Amino acid sequence: MLGTTFTLAIRSILRHKLRSFLTTLGIIIGVAAVVAMVTLGNATTAAVQQQIASLGTNILQVRPGQGFGRGGGGPRPPDFEQQDVEAIGEQIAGVTAVAPQAQAAGTAIYNGANWSTTINGTTNAFFQVQPWPLTGGRTFSAAEEAAGKAVCIIGNTVRQNLFRGGEAIGRRIRISNVSCDVIGTLSTRGQAGFGGDQDDVVIMPIKTVQRRFSGNRDIRVMLVGVDSAYDSATVQASLSDLLRERRGIEPGEQDNFNIFDTAQISATLTGTTQLLTSIVATVAAISLIVGGIGIMNIMLVSVTERTREIGIRLAIGAVAREVLMQFLVEAIVLSMLGGVIGLLVAQVAVAILTPLIQVPWTFDLQINIIAFAIAAGIGVVFGYFPARRAASLNPIDALRHE
Repeated sequence: MLGTTFTLAIRSILRHKLRSFLTTLGIIIGVAAVVAMVTLGNATTAAVQQQIASLGTNILQVRPGQGFGRGGGGPRPPDFEQQDVEAIGEQIAGVTAVAPQAQAAGTAIYNGANWSTTINGTTNAFFQVQPWPLTGGRTFSAAEEAAGKAVCIIGNTVRQNLFRGGEAIGRRIRISNVSCDVIGTLSTRGQAGFGGDQDDVVIMPIKTVQRRFSGNRDIRVMLVGVDSAYDSATVQASLSDLLRERRGIEPGEQDNFNIFDTAQISATLTGTTQLLTSIVATVAAISLIVGGIGIMNIMLVSVTERTREIGIRLAIGAVAREVLMQFLVEAIVLSMLGGVIGLLVAQVAVAILTPLIQVPWTFDLQINIIAFAIAAGIGVVFGYFPARRAASLNPIDALRHE
């Protein structure tokens, strides 16, 4: 009986192809919108997590100033000193390494090619604090760090623009007015979590940058590695207390430095993207309800058109339950067809959009199953009333219907 009912439903749908397609259009749009939005939201969340992870986990970034700027419009807070780096490494438990950084801008030149880039002066602790392996060469020797030798490790963007992907190790390049030997090349990290190309960098010993580029011994950023066995919040509190003491900040005064925990940044951004994804998916799901109303409307029209057919079926022995099943199955089939087409449209949309917004394509089986199940459920909910109305018709009144 169910197979026959299904066959009748398919025949009825095919009898009015255009009307059936327009009826399912709301379901198609709703399913496609929900699946596409959730998939893109999950892909964006994964991209954010990947970008934050590329900065390293269990890392505290210490900068002078309040927040991302100086704050308050007052005088610029003093930079850090080498003694601050040493004190943090020696006096705070749970610190694995401290990497000071001094940055400058410059133009790298080699054999007629030039590229404007960022010069990052640091120590070998930089490679201990965050995972950034080299694709070739080596890091700085102790003698090169102590003497401030003119050696450098270049990022992939600099390598591509100066050497066109060729061998860079052992070559001598010029950065502004300073000649330096390339001793290593960095692996690709891609875009940073807050924008910018992480591979567009030249890393040199911090003393070299301070003497040759910035002209002072100031340290703008400190990267503090935290042992995973220690609580990051506890280490951060100890670090704050130590810096307040060293910078002469009295009790009650506001800090003139800020500490960013990469784990907290990752959790905050992930939570934000997931919340936005949920909001957008909820708005998109409204179109599913609209599609369900469209199915109910068309099924009511179908009942009116086929009143005489229903009367004949009831007169020759069909029971009300069979009539109800026929129209209910027809509504469910319409919804399921819309769901299948919507899933296909969503995958095509995601495949097109992910390269444009530069996020990884991921197939989420769970959301696809849920969206399809909701589409089928809408067929049951919104198809029941028209089916019930058809089943409750009086055979004599139905036969009299013109």
